[in-house]
Amino acid sequence: MRPNGRHTAGASQLSALRMWAMGLVLLSAVAISPTTAKAAPSQAAVATTHVYLLRGVLNIFSLGLDTIGARLQAQGVPVTVANFVSWSSLADEAAAAYRAGRIKTIILVGHSSGATALPDMIAKLNQLGVPVKLAIGLDSVFKTKLSTGAERYINIYIGDGPGEPVRAAAGFRGKLDNVDVRGTGVGHISIDKNEAIQRRVIAEIDTAIMRARVPAAPVAGPGTPRQARSAAAAAPARN
Repeated sequence: MRPNGRHTAGASQLSALRMWAMGLVLLSAVAISPTTAKAAPSQAAVATTHVYLLRGVLNIFSLGLDTIGARLQAQGVPVTVANFVSWSSLADEAAAAYRAGRIKTIILVGHSSGATALPDMIAKLNQLGVPVKLAIGLDSVFKTKLSTGAERYINIYIGDGPGEPVRAAAGFRGKLDNVDVRGTGVGHISIDKNEAIQRRVIAEIDTAIMRARVPAAPVAGPGTPRQARSAAAAAPARN
C-alpha cells in the first residue's frame, strides 16, 4: 500500500486542479457574457466615439489599460489614457468636444482609483449636459455610489479582495451591473491585464458603439403646429 502522505498530496493536487479549472470557466463567462459584439461598429460610429481610460495610483499599476487602449486604436476608436487625477479636466475636454459635435459617444473605463473616480467624472459630465454611454470600473478600491449615471455602468470587482460593489443612490437612472470575479485567480493588480477581462471590456465597448444612435427628431404630438398643418392639408377644401 502507498504511504498516506502520497494519497494526501494527490488529493491536494486534484483539488488545486479543480479550482484552476473552475477559475478558467468563470473567467470565460466574464469574457463572453452578458453580451459580445457580433459585428464591427460602423466607421461613422467609431469616428465619433471617444474612450477615456483612467489609470490608478502612480501610473504603474494599471498598464493593462494601455493594452486595451492600443487594441481599441487598432479598431480605429479614439482613446485617451491618463491618470485618475485628471478626471475633471478630461470631463471639460470631453464636454467641449461633445458640444462642438466632434464626439457623440463617450465611454469611460477605470482601474483601481481610476474606477473610483468614474462616478465623479460621470456626474460632472451630466452637469455639463453631456451623456455617458458606458462606464466600466475594474476593482474600485473604495465604496462608490452612483448619484447620476451612464446609460450603463459595469463594475467588475473581486469580492474577497480590496474591490467594492457599486451602489445606486436614490434617483439613479441607468443600468448598473456588479460582476464579482472572486475565485478566478484574478488579483487587484492583474485584473486590468487579464486577457478574459480585456476581451469583456472591449466587447462591451464595441456593443455600446453599435447601439449608439443620434437622437431622433421628436414626433409631433396632439395639438402641435405640425399636426395642425398636416390635418389642414388632409382636410377637404371648402368653397
